[in-house]
Amino acid sequence: MGARRTARERALQALYQLEMTQGATSREALDSAWAASAEDGKPEPDAVKFAKELVEGVEANRVEIDALIERHSHNWRLDRMSRIDRNVLRLGIFELKYRPDIPRKVTINEAVELGKNFGTEESSAFVNGLLDRVAVALGKP
Repeated sequence: MGARRTARERALQALYQLEMTQGATSREALDSAWAASAEDGKPEPDAVKFAKELVEGVEANRVEIDALIERHSHNWRLDRMSRIDRNVLRLGIFELKYRPDIPRKVTINEAVELGKNFGTEESSAFVNGLLDRVAVALGKP
């Protein structure tokens, strides 16, 4: 698995933990996510750096990201979404809005894979549709 895919998985795990554990810091959540995957060996420095950028970026822009999710999710309030879907969407929207170096197609494909691997049967289609609507609204080519 590539460094960025691994980083996205650890970032998702960290964001999930941040929702579940009051008072946890992003560093603690990331450390925990990396420790839980210790059987993979020592993580690549690029993966650690990218995961940190993702988690900190989502956390710093969470209000705006959540507003975009709610604006483009038809008939779904943020608090009714599964924690996995909600955090996959947060990661995807962060990349779409704040990481112009990552192509739209890559962001959406990676988010769909996260949904497949960590979410429910419906997660990948839900994530794909919502991120596509957000990408169009953001003018992301």
